Amino acid sequence: MTTDDQLLTTDQLLAYLHLNLKTVYRLIKAGKLPAVRVGRQWRFKKRDIDAWLRRNDAPMPSAAPIDSHPSLLVVDDEEAVRELIGTTLKSAAEGYDVTLAPDGPSALRMMKTKAFDVLITDLKMPGMDGMTLIREAKSTSPDLSVVIITAVPSQTSAIDAINLGVSGYLTKPFRMPQILSVVAKAAQQNRSI
Repeated sequence: MTTDDQLLTTDQLLAYLHLNLKTVYRLIKAGKLPAVRVGRQWRFKKRDIDAWLRRNDAPMPSAAPIDSHPSLLVVDDEEAVRELIGTTLKSAAEGYDVTLAPDGPSALRMMKTKAFDVLITDLKMPGMDGMTLIREAKSTSPDLSVVIITAVPSQTSAIDAINLGVSGYLTKPFRMPQILSVVAKAAQQNRSI
């Protein structure tokens, strides 16, 4: 049996795709994820899963171990804010894997090549605003945890954030312990789904 013909157990699939069990079962039930029933267990042909990922333009799984550090994507058009948040998170005890993006389109391109656990985004950005970015990101990664940072909070944006299932909402200026706390909660939420 070649590597492509390999049958994956559910646990192996979870590790390969970096998804949680709830998401995998939801995809199987919707008929979107190719699976084979073997007795009371699901099995997945690696070749079929790879083809499914390519068809859905999803990021190909990395070889990172399951216990890898949470992967964060920080999106803010203000370079100083983006760099400060990135530096703070990179130096956190949790050992976050931090990627920075200057705008929504760049962030979406990055999300096509790498799976992220948490998206941290500003709301007010030129071109694509934060809410549009969140909607786009959630359409391809529904279990992505999201933290909003904004200098101009509004009741509408807060309601939209709740409707999108946002994990955290911070108003600028905020203190670094606040961002660490909110991001830690969002990362934990993502891993326990």
